[in-house]
Amino acid sequence: MTFAYPWLLFLYIPLLLIIWYLWSRKAMPALRISSTKPFIRAKQKSNARTSHLPLLFYITASAILVFALARPRVGSEKIIFRAKGIDIILAIDLSGSMRAIDIPRNIKTEKQLSKELKSGKIKNRIEVAKEEIKKFVKKRPNDRIGLIGFAQLPYNICPPTLDHGWLIDNLKRLKPGIIGQSTGIAGPIASGVQRLDKSDSKRRVLVLFTDGANTVNARITPRQAAKLGNACDVVIYTVGIGSNNALVEDNSMFGRSYVQAGGTFDAPLLKDIAKISDGKYYHAFDAKGLEEAMMDINKIEKTTVEQPKYVDYKEFAPTLAVFVLILLLFGFLLENTIFLSIP
Repeated sequence: MTFAYPWLLFLYIPLLLIIWYLWSRKAMPALRISSTKPFIRAKQKSNARTSHLPLLFYITASAILVFALARPRVGSEKIIFRAKGIDIILAIDLSGSMRAIDIPRNIKTEKQLSKELKSGKIKNRIEVAKEEIKKFVKKRPNDRIGLIGFAQLPYNICPPTLDHGWLIDNLKRLKPGIIGQSTGIAGPIASGVQRLDKSDSKRRVLVLFTDGANTVNARITPRQAAKLGNACDVVIYTVGIGSNNALVEDNSMFGRSYVQAGGTFDAPLLKDIAKISDGKYYHAFDAKGLEEAMMDINKIEKTTVEQPKYVDYKEFAPTLAVFVLILLLFGFLLENTIFLSIP
């Protein structure tokens, strides 16, 4: 409980002085006479009439009145969250090379590698990317996030949406090589920029994941697509996945084996794309590197959240004022009826 005018509670000090005076003072005779003997009998019959009950009513009413003047109230605080989300499109490479497995830098021996591969702790590039994208999406509940898969051509898997459960369900179904083996980088950038250009969000972001160099001759080049993104105020982050220490699973008539993976992404191109669009380039050597890249992007792209605060007060002063009036009325009636004094 709080008070709108707490300083009015100091009125209790003069009120207490008035109460003490009224309670302790001796009543002055209303009429001077030579003898009180004729009134002794009446006095004996009306001892109750000397009661201080009316005064108690007045004192109580005065005390409640001071309390009411200070306006006691109980506030119910309400905080309304208004999130201004970011529209994000994640473009993931689905070419065949994404089945390669990048060996973590902490693995030094073949024995360690064999153990980690058998346990399933080391996953291929596409599975690592899916896992980190899933974590990223879950950290951004207020953002509309879309998903594009690309190989030779881009395919819209999920438009920007707040239904992140549906997006993750679509993400789980992605496999390397399901839409081709080539890697066209200009296509997903142009497609993502075109979709984000229709957005009413003030901040629009595209994150491109790839482990290969551009091998598709499209009508526009990847750098031209990045310039298109810059013209449409779309920030592009590029994530190059993979290292020179990578293996790819080879299933033959002799069983399953792992061979050295060849090829890598075009780092200068990815750097240029990010620079042209005011974004940032990341090199994810392995699962740890990709995790760090996604954490950094998550920190950079912060969702704006407004928290206006409202306090709804319940006032007690009107109810207390009614009690004051009732007490004063009772005191007045008692003083002028039951406790009416004899002159």
